[in-house]
Amino acid sequence: MPASIGPELQRLIDLLAKMPGLGPRSAKRAALYLLKKREQVMEPLAFALDDAAKNVKTCAICGNWDSIDPCAICRDETRDPSVLCVVQDVGDLWALERAGVHKGRYHVLGGLLSPLDGVGPDELKIGALIERAQGPGVNEIIVALPSTVDGQTTAHYLTEHLERAQVSVTRLSQGVPVGGELDYLDEGTLAAAMKARRSF
Repeated sequence: MPASIGPELQRLIDLLAKMPGLGPRSAKRAALYLLKKREQVMEPLAFALDDAAKNVKTCAICGNWDSIDPCAICRDETRDPSVLCVVQDVGDLWALERAGVHKGRYHVLGGLLSPLDGVGPDELKIGALIERAQGPGVNEIIVALPSTVDGQTTAHYLTEHLERAQVSVTRLSQGVPVGGELDYLDEGTLAAAMKARRSF
């Protein structure tokens, strides 16, 4: 630790450096910014962090984060309870909500199957998903997982284990993104787009 940096500031930098996308240099810049903007940013941020740590909890039904349990989405009676959208993490749920494309309920797995990292079915909320799928009124499970190796492995595992629930299992379409040019797409994306082609 440089002599010019006190232990309190170094601790702040070290904690900021643990944030995704922030390395040691970015963490130092962020710490300096926070100190310069103590009243406008740092103090409200400290209050918000403390408030979130004390009050935000995991929804016992779907795995979303909210200050109430069940969460606002699970309590919303205007949403379609017959359709469950399965996502990897809460960030994916937020992305779908931001796009406004899903009007049903959600199920957050809390990760993906990854044998190399020691993540098996017991580390994820797969059992709870199967239980929900077998419950009354559920007709469709939308598997909205990433198109990575672990994402595809998890999707296949879920599909196999949801067969006995006698629900329709669908997945998000894959292929050419809106505004995408073919010349810039990788072979896997082009292959998925070709397989998922449909009539005009």
